[in-house]
Amino acid sequence: MIKNTLLMAILLGLSPGLGSAQTMDELLNDGKNTDNVLTLSMGFARQNYSPLNQINKGNVKRLVPVWNTSLMNEMGELAAPVVHNGVIYAINGKWTFAIDVETGQQIWRTPVQVEPGNARVNTAINRGAPTIYNGKLFRVTVDNYIVALDMKTGRVVWTKKFADWNEGYYATSAPIVANGVLISGMAGGESTTRGFLDGWDPETGEKLWRRYTIPAPGEPGSETWPENSDAWKYGGGPTWRSGSYDPELDLVYWGTGNAEPYDPRPRGALDSLYTSSVLAIRPKTGEIVCYYQYTPNDVYDVDGTDDPVLANMQINGQARKVLIQSNKNGFMYVIDRTNYAAPWDVPRHQKLASPREQVIGKDSTGVIARQPQVNPGDVVGYFIAFDPLSGQRKWEVPLTDIPSSAGMLVTGGGLVFTGKPNGEFVVLDEDTGKTLWQFKTGSSINATAITYTHKGRQYVSIASGMGGILARRFVGAKVPTGGSLWTFALISE
Repeated sequence: MIKNTLLMAILLGLSPGLGSAQTMDELLNDGKNTDNVLTLSMGFARQNYSPLNQINKGNVKRLVPVWNTSLMNEMGELAAPVVHNGVIYAINGKWTFAIDVETGQQIWRTPVQVEPGNARVNTAINRGAPTIYNGKLFRVTVDNYIVALDMKTGRVVWTKKFADWNEGYYATSAPIVANGVLISGMAGGESTTRGFLDGWDPETGEKLWRRYTIPAPGEPGSETWPENSDAWKYGGGPTWRSGSYDPELDLVYWGTGNAEPYDPRPRGALDSLYTSSVLAIRPKTGEIVCYYQYTPNDVYDVDGTDDPVLANMQINGQARKVLIQSNKNGFMYVIDRTNYAAPWDVPRHQKLASPREQVIGKDSTGVIARQPQVNPGDVVGYFIAFDPLSGQRKWEVPLTDIPSSAGMLVTGGGLVFTGKPNGEFVVLDEDTGKTLWQFKTGSSINATAITYTHKGRQYVSIASGMGGILARRFVGAKVPTGGSLWTFALISE
């Protein structure tokens, strides 16, 4: 069960067990064997919590780097690694790595192959984490391929193309495996795309289903798009982050992005389902069981893609299965994930651009955007701990000049691990928010840390490397690029 306090950052050589099979049961029980971290966010519930407490408030000052290795990448490190049987697996826009946990020695690396002429090849990033299952590692590439690699050797087992980048599609998110089905998403919500999720056979790469996030005429939700119009064909709703999974309900929860264009006029200023929503789908079929739309008629690009965290909580004396999501529209949501409530609406204002011809594959937001002026000393965000039911803040740490886009890892040692775009890897006191330890890495921290044990010793690993819009906007001229993976443990007294 998730802790009652929610922690978040907001924006104002060969191993003996290399490649052993990972069953569905092992993935569902991720965290029980602390030697392994098998899934994104350390569990299908996406809670980023570990009970490990060997590193704690009393000794965290003795935390030191035990190894650091280059990830051979200048485009940014936004993905967390995973660990299985003494091997740590890492991905970025250029490479897939297998690394010995104890020494940092590379075991194998496999380059990402990108089709010639792809305009995003020099800015490719990967969010989430590698996906491992039954001896294979799965990942997406910026030019819309999903790839399966052999975990022992790094050899490509199969690869499948799922969209055309000439039409504005690309890919950044981590697939997940739910009930034996590999599920992947796509990106491209600012161009002429129609969002979707795909279900794949992880053994063969056979496509099992596709679920569009924008309904075709006559399908449920199509009444939220203008009649006698092709707006739905290019309506957005990208699935550019990853999902969570409840095995008891057999439901995958996956967020969708903005409506396209932001300009509501071509969309009739209607709700534009299922954009800026969370979908609950059956992993075997892709059937939409229910949905919740965070922002109907999204004109601000606030999306609904941020991590859907699953928790079982006591609410008014009743056990409830909830989904918690922190949305870019400024609201925190706690939703009954067994039966979503009705959507809501808020006033919105946006400066619209002059109408222009829509060109397939090109940007077509239809609005005029601006960046706010940030003066030295301005507070641009916070690290916050608060009660997700009442919204009452337990503590907050102002972030001046530079916000944070890194994830947070909370441990049984009472620690919160997170980072900043200037390269600082920091540990906060879970109870007070006080900084207990920090370490300067060589580039930005934009990923989420993981923790695990190896031969009885607790380790913490984090990727460093400037990439993504926020980091480049705030520190692009001040912090060097260059991806690396850092691993820390306690030094002996």
